Amino acid sequence: MSTDESRKGAVAPVLGQVVKVLEALYPLDYAEDWDHPGLVVGDPSWPVRRIVCAVDPRPDVVEEAIALEADLLITHHPLFFRSVHEVSGMGFRGAIVNRLISGRCGLWVGHTNADAAYRGVAQAAADLFGLQETRPLVPAGTSDHDLHAGEDIQVGLGRLGRLSEPLSLVDLARRVADILPKTQMGIQVAGPESAMVSTVAVLPGSGDSEFEAVRTAGADVYITSDLRHHPATDAFQEALYAAGLSDSIGADGPKEHHPRPMLINTPHSAIEGLWFRYALEDIPAAVHEATGFTPDIRESSMQTDPWTLVLR
Repeated sequence: MSTDESRKGAVAPVLGQVVKVLEALYPLDYAEDWDHPGLVVGDPSWPVRRIVCAVDPRPDVVEEAIALEADLLITHHPLFFRSVHEVSGMGFRGAIVNRLISGRCGLWVGHTNADAAYRGVAQAAADLFGLQETRPLVPAGTSDHDLHAGEDIQVGLGRLGRLSEPLSLVDLARRVADILPKTQMGIQVAGPESAMVSTVAVLPGSGDSEFEAVRTAGADVYITSDLRHHPATDAFQEALYAAGLSDSIGADGPKEHHPRPMLINTPHSAIEGLWFRYALEDIPAAVHEATGFTPDIRESSMQTDPWTLVLR
């Protein structure tokens, strides 16, 4: 059924109804303790006919959403990571709040709750990278609020799966680079290029806190973002040591032994934006199921990776 057909005779749902649907797809129960996703801006009585999705709630993203006459902006990253005491417009975050209100556009954030959810951020990335038989890297219990509660689903941070057939590390890295939205940053790889990999761990977003889970899972390679020098160096040196190698291996390395896990470091916003491949299908379908109305939904055209130039 087309969007136009689904709207005939249907009344647009209000923001409060849409929020209930979003929090059944991506339950707030899945959020980390430090995280506070959910409805940030908007009157629950506002109608929602059009939705725009973006990774970051930047001013240019907000302006685009309002220009598109969106009633709701869904972002992955929060507008506020810490408590605030004013939204006066004297800073860019307050200015965003005021602009959204003046444009009658709500803001809902799906952050670590969307990371862990069924068909959330991690699952979308794992599926697009071609992983099979996936399971959460750090499992969590299914929320009673989950739209899919009672079904055979698994939720939690990250995903672990296997490739349909082994690939060399460099070929997997090329696959990842081809799938990700293009950024100036590109991707970085640690490991011998010819090493064959089969078991892959994926954690979109900042993933250097989960090296132990990746090692325990026996992953050949770990795809994540924001790898800092010291944690990445230590993790890779530990992998070399466990494999009986030194850090002086060449580009191809020994054929019989390889360090595990090898590393693929991606741009943060690019890998997390893969979530919308599922969200653009799941959100309007779930809203229609709940309300009889299918909102128009689209992804922002803004590329929000902060780096504009890389010099080599």
